[in-house]
Amino acid sequence: MILHLAAPPLPFYIASGTHQFPPGHRHLNRQHIHVFDLLYVRSGCLYMGEEERRYEVREGQALILLPDRHHFGSRDCTESTLYDWLHFSTSGPWSVSGTGGPESRHSEAVHSETWPQGSWLQEAGEPVHGQPGPGGKVHVHREFEANPFLLRLPQYTSLPQPARMEELLDQLTRLAPEAHLSGTPLRQQILFQEMLGMLQGASEAGRLSPQTQCAELAASFLRGHFSEEITAARLGECLNFHPVYIARCMNKAYGCSPMEYLLRYRIEQSKLLLMQTGYSVARIAEEVGFRSASYFSATFCRLEGISPRQFRRQFS
Repeated sequence: MILHLAAPPLPFYIASGTHQFPPGHRHLNRQHIHVFDLLYVRSGCLYMGEEERRYEVREGQALILLPDRHHFGSRDCTESTLYDWLHFSTSGPWSVSGTGGPESRHSEAVHSETWPQGSWLQEAGEPVHGQPGPGGKVHVHREFEANPFLLRLPQYTSLPQPARMEELLDQLTRLAPEAHLSGTPLRQQILFQEMLGMLQGASEAGRLSPQTQCAELAASFLRGHFSEEITAARLGECLNFHPVYIARCMNKAYGCSPMEYLLRYRIEQSKLLLMQTGYSVARIAEEVGFRSASYFSATFCRLEGISPRQFRRQFS
């Protein structure tokens, strides 16, 4: 079972603590809890049930109990069991998927991936420049829009770095007496977000196919070297994959070839320079990897619908 949380908004921390069960004790029977409950076992084994599912949460493992489900201890602990609990929630949509199929909660369900690379992979023709669209409606510049993404958290998993997870939980415990101070909630949220990253990392370890990993590796290389001269041959040599295979992987993952991806990313970087600097168009073209200012301007017009100078004038 994978828990999908749409962000923004990010899930938010509520409270946490530590508890120990001696042998012969079990987790209480409860329902109608309106928050997520993250359980992490430091030692021993916690036997938990959620509706019809049963879990044996052992040392270094975590379980996320979903809101408004029937939660209960499925059997007594056979040894002393030390575990942490953490309550969190979200005001955004979330869903779960697994062998039983997708199931959604809160507002609308999250049905597909939204790539965090940016809204510049939108379909062509969508008005995004702050100019009147159909019906005279003015559209917000996509440069100022939040880039949505999905958090994918395994409901039940082993943590690759249990020592770090326990350190974060200990820090949250030490902050509890200061929860009334104005600066504490932000510190708690920062610690919690690192925990979310660890949980997502555990999920992604076995999720990505070789093709997706190749596409993401290529995208990272292109972003890191966008100002340099890049060819399909150089990309293949640097990644140790055949250029045709890289192109196939990127088309499947991003819907475009590596060179088109690079071109669009260069244009995005040029827009930042047009807004934030007084550089000439020719210098900006050179800064983002274009050999020719005229080719840069023509490409900018093709992708953005206006020239670089027209784009800049919108912010002056």
